[in-house]
Amino acid sequence: MKTTPPSPADSSTTHRRKVASAAAAASAVEWYDYFIFGIAAALVLGDEFFPSSSPVAGVLAAFATFAVGFLARPLGGIVAGQLGDKRGRKPMLVLALTVMGLATTAIGLLPGYDTIGVAAPILLVALRVLQGVAVGAQWGGAMLMATEYAPEGRRGLYGSLVQLGVPIGVVTSNVVFLVVESTTSGSAFASWGWRIPFGVGLLVLVLAWYIHTRVEETPEFRAAERALAEQEKQTDASRSPLREVLRHHLGTVLLAAASFAVNTATFYIVITGVLDYTTRELGMEHGAVLTVSLLVSLTQFALIPAAAALSDRVGRVRVYTVGAAGLLVWAIPMFLLIDTGSLWWLAVGTFVTSCFLSIMYGPQAALFAELFTAEMRYTGASLGYQIAAVIGGGLAPFLMVLLLEATGTSLAVGGYIMALSVLSLASIAVLSRRARARTAAASPEPAAAAPGEPV
Repeated sequence: MKTTPPSPADSSTTHRRKVASAAAAASAVEWYDYFIFGIAAALVLGDEFFPSSSPVAGVLAAFATFAVGFLARPLGGIVAGQLGDKRGRKPMLVLALTVMGLATTAIGLLPGYDTIGVAAPILLVALRVLQGVAVGAQWGGAMLMATEYAPEGRRGLYGSLVQLGVPIGVVTSNVVFLVVESTTSGSAFASWGWRIPFGVGLLVLVLAWYIHTRVEETPEFRAAERALAEQEKQTDASRSPLREVLRHHLGTVLLAAASFAVNTATFYIVITGVLDYTTRELGMEHGAVLTVSLLVSLTQFALIPAAAALSDRVGRVRVYTVGAAGLLVWAIPMFLLIDTGSLWWLAVGTFVTSCFLSIMYGPQAALFAELFTAEMRYTGASLGYQIAAVIGGGLAPFLMVLLLEATGTSLAVGGYIMALSVLSLASIAVLSRRARARTAAASPEPAAAAPGEPV
């Protein structure tokens, strides 16, 4: 790849905003495509692709397919991280968007079990794997496009623009499903209406083209690329970011993953597991529960950047810890409120949870980026994030259904969240102690947290 020194435009406010906006848009459309599968899994995929005499078995099968996407995410992170640290952030982001757009559209067109038999669930799983690979590749590229263009002292805020892709994806996916469900009959929605939201996947290809043609590679990557090219020339060795991360930074990757598992698990329990639980077990209306989820997600538009901006001033770990501790304390009260069967108490319970999730999620992109140097950042940060997604998010709705069936009480799910919260707090404490040790030794890693941006 041809390298050029950073141009004056790279540091201009206009250019930074364009790059950050493109990265945020990429994140939003990827997560929209990813989340509509979760909503469809809770509402219709069990009956459409996994026919069974037991509703619970159908839901478990659909949620297992949902989880498969999470198992594929580390693969996307590994492949895109390795290539993204060697060839650039932008090409991997464009590739991830293209794969996601094509896979999502194909799911919307896929015939059901009644039409093509066992091939239907097999193809559904395969397409879900592609979605997982794509979102695993996307997050690191979008996050680094934003944070590596950020002005000094504002990396947290710029990183939070990519994090906003999650609530944008949740809101838009819920809105689309609400509109489709309200404008079609029950039988029409189950037959073909649920497929409409998946057609939006084609718009992702337009965004991929825009980023490919209009957005420049990040200055930090270009600088690291030139330095490493010179180093390889002198040592006659070819670098492997993945090998470097696994040999010397695996502990950091695993601690990062453990610190974030509670966030991703709780998030998917709230937006997917609770949707199934409240409608199937508590008899609440689909539309009403989706509306509550939509309104609660809107609060994250303010909370995520606010938490990120605060982390630019007081440090990532302090803000991150508050969010994890809040989830520990609130896990049981949230389900006590949900079990009342009241929409109002459902809104209160999930709103408070959403606040704590936002407090963690806001600074998370910058925190993970600052754990690794530029030449291995895509690989290291992506692995940490995607392993957390497997540990937490992918299995959470599935485990929620199993816990409810085994214990007969939602408090068991609250206990699961509490256990992950304790794991998160312990991991954060170790990461913080390591950061203090590096500072005390006066030998921080290259390209680590900038002044005023303590880990």
